[in-house]
Amino acid sequence: MSVLITNIGELITNAPLDAVSVASPGPFAAIANAAIVLEHGLVAWTGAAAQAPDADEVVDAAGRAVLPGFVDSHAHLVFAGERGAEFAARMAGLPYNAGGIASTVAATRAATDEQLRANLARLAGELLAQGTTTFECKSGYGLTVADEERSVAIAREVTPEVTYLGAHVVPPDFAGNEAAYLDLVCGDMLAQCAPHAKWVDVFCERGAFGADAARAVLTAGEAAGLQARVHANQLGPGPGVQVAVEAGAASADHCTFLSDADVDALASSGRTVATLLPGVEFSTRSPYPDARRLLTAGVTVAIATDCNPGSCFTSSMPLCVALAVREMRMTTAEAVWAATAGGAHALRRTDVGHLGAGARADLIMLEAPSHAYLAYRPGVPLIAGVWRSGERAA
Repeated sequence: MSVLITNIGELITNAPLDAVSVASPGPFAAIANAAIVLEHGLVAWTGAAAQAPDADEVVDAAGRAVLPGFVDSHAHLVFAGERGAEFAARMAGLPYNAGGIASTVAATRAATDEQLRANLARLAGELLAQGTTTFECKSGYGLTVADEERSVAIAREVTPEVTYLGAHVVPPDFAGNEAAYLDLVCGDMLAQCAPHAKWVDVFCERGAFGADAARAVLTAGEAAGLQARVHANQLGPGPGVQVAVEAGAASADHCTFLSDADVDALASSGRTVATLLPGVEFSTRSPYPDARRLLTAGVTVAIATDCNPGSCFTSSMPLCVALAVREMRMTTAEAVWAATAGGAHALRRTDVGHLGAGARADLIMLEAPSHAYLAYRPGVPLIAGVWRSGERAA
């Protein structure tokens, strides 16, 4: 059945995406007084409302804005427990150093599959209700062969964008023996997890894994058929961005502390997206990434939530858009593009993040006349409707 959504005040379409190169991403694009036709789960037509074709069902947007569903390209959703006390301590002045991951690892190992599955379903429901129609999900809180395998298998039940993150940190049971843990990550653990995953990731930071270890993880992952992503330059200057670009990674995520050489590498890579996670800086009182510096240099930028129980426990892409506009000096159009088309680039997807003909019919309707309201009215529930693959989902 075809669906016509008409009387749209502003329809954000973005341009179709190139799956291979991010050097010349399609621009933010919008149509005023617009309509869109959905058929067979895809976008069949967009244009002026006055020229809209007939359809089996008609939805009156009543002047509301419609835009592509958010694409959240960085989230850690398979875990157990919570770390509210750690957050309160940070707000009282304790600096963030990623050490609290061990408490989540312990809780995750102790949880049953059904407990992990229920928590993941709850968070996936939060994402959908806030307009996220595509999301990535990492492992990384099991850090044993069995717990990492079940993490990626459970994640695969809800999204095809599953990332193996055995190289999150060295767990307490391997304290002082990083080499042995790295062998496990690149060996038996990878062999068990790769069939359930699409991506391999590594936390390339002080207190986690250095450049040589990160390269080993990514090389092993690629040999197992996985594509690379990297946690890079979050806690301070470091080699993460350079490692990501060298590996042809789809994204370097965080990008908080960048040298000129890092920015130049991202700008010239043609493949690696800088994925910014402003909710982390909000939740850790760390400096925000300089999005304007990256955009001026021609780097392709995505925005994601990094939803996780430690450094950023939000599932709200609208909040991240508002933070990007207010704290990272992005325009409203740049931030919305980064949260939709940018995320699609970071996942190397051409079917989402835009509403061109043939795109997957994933879209959201705002209780507002324009995309700018996502930053103009922060904290207000503005998602009036969500369609996924052409079906009303929320």
